[in-house]
Amino acid sequence: MSEPVFLPAGDTALVVQFGEAVDAAVNRRVRHLALKLRESEQKGIVDIVPTIRSLMVHYDPLVTGAATLEAAISEMLHHEDAGEDAYRLWSIPVCYEGDCAPDLDNVAREMELDTAEVVRRHAAEPLEIFMMGFLPGFPYLGLLPEEFDIPRLFEPRVKVPARSISIAVRQTTIYTVECPGGWHLIGRTPVEFFDPFRAQPILVAAGDRIRFEPVAAGEYQSLRKAVEAGDYEAVSEEVAP
Repeated sequence: MSEPVFLPAGDTALVVQFGEAVDAAVNRRVRHLALKLRESEQKGIVDIVPTIRSLMVHYDPLVTGAATLEAAISEMLHHEDAGEDAYRLWSIPVCYEGDCAPDLDNVAREMELDTAEVVRRHAAEPLEIFMMGFLPGFPYLGLLPEEFDIPRLFEPRVKVPARSISIAVRQTTIYTVECPGGWHLIGRTPVEFFDPFRAQPILVAAGDRIRFEPVAAGEYQSLRKAVEAGDYEAVSEEVAP
């Protein structure tokens, strides 16, 4: 494994960069370090922000400094464990039809596949959540097979419907609320990934995995009604390493 690089981010933050590429093993190193730092209760740390391939540590310069934190983090990395973790696996229904999937035909043409095969490949294997960001409860998942290495839209949409499933650059995401966005929309889930009125507003977390389950438009509508009535709970299970 390559050695991480320490980068200053102003005078109140330090970035630990683990690599240049989006990679599941690299992302696990980021998440492991974030967990170790939180457990260490290192003095002076204000916030810890994990991303796909780096970790930003915000600190109070009146309490600690970049050199002190770099030394502490280096010691943690010296004893890092790169093994597999237990994780929560979610089964999430997705409609890949009609208005739920406005870009599916274009994506299929770009991949030189029919739409059914795009759906099959997108839902073939559980995908790992690398990080949360951009919107509340918004997960970045990967990696999809190489044929999904499609650039983002040249001109982003002004409005992306909430719960849209999107793909770009071998990753997939779920837009948790209506907002602008530049990824290709290939499906929609009836499940709310962010609900401020729920006991746990954000459904999933980095390190969880999602298995997408294709459903027809009629079943999607039934499930959506159940979600809105409070009669549906997303299915998940704990998976040992």
